[in-house]
Amino acid sequence: MSTVDSSQRQKGRSVIVDIKDGIAWVSLNRPEKRNAINPAIVREMNEALDSLEMDDACRVVVITGAGESFSAGQDLKEYFREPDAGHPILRERLHKGNSGWQWRRMMHFPKPTIAMVNGWCFGGAFQVLLACDLAVADEDATFGLSEINWGIIPAGIVTKSVAMALMQRTALYYIMTGEPFDGRRAAEIGLVNLAVPKDQLEARVRQLANTLMQKNPHVLRACKMGYHYVRDMSWDAAAEYLSAKGDQTKFRDPEKGAENGMKQFLDEKSYRPGLGAYNRERAASSKTK
Repeated sequence: MSTVDSSQRQKGRSVIVDIKDGIAWVSLNRPEKRNAINPAIVREMNEALDSLEMDDACRVVVITGAGESFSAGQDLKEYFREPDAGHPILRERLHKGNSGWQWRRMMHFPKPTIAMVNGWCFGGAFQVLLACDLAVADEDATFGLSEINWGIIPAGIVTKSVAMALMQRTALYYIMTGEPFDGRRAAEIGLVNLAVPKDQLEARVRQLANTLMQKNPHVLRACKMGYHYVRDMSWDAAAEYLSAKGDQTKFRDPEKGAENGMKQFLDEKSYRPGLGAYNRERAASSKTK
């Protein structure tokens, strides 16, 4: 499933980007290979993220797969066998480029990211899935860490990502057995946030993206960064970091969200924080008066 219809796909492109109403729908575009990740996808995803980071029309990024799969993982021939037979420097560049967009770039991307899992999600695709901030899956999507079945480990940083996301017993069960599971199970174990029927998948992702777009983008980015940094800190270090991050956020926020939120809640009594976001349009209009 992809927002971009097959007739609209750019010839020769392995990654398609379609921006509509603030949402950048990014589709891995190798449906005949179940969107297995090859060097072209690595290169084009890095290019796409470079572009979207600077594009004001993009406020939320959704990553999905063309056709009937999210991604079957790494392309064993194009990503492993062919590079292994070539120059070692080129192989290293490929691996660095791949970890670059799937790890550092995605996890610290300044805009919210959502994985829309519409079919097969195997092996290396877990890192794409887990690098996204949020994830929604088709109830009947198929997940699996099948590396054990052909005598290799879930390498790259897939095992690290799975260990961070799942409880130990659950992570080891799927790593050690290679047993597949569906979207419903993925939601039960916390691998994705939600699992919905296939015909509701895109609408639910759009709804989630619209919710994120209502938030202050500067503060949303700070929340995301704060989470990723403090989870590996001690309690004391985390407390110091978050205090400093909070002050930095207030100082740098062009919308003055903390000030306007307090004003609308305490003085104007126009909203309740537990039930929604402060009115950003009202805050912007009062600023220009």
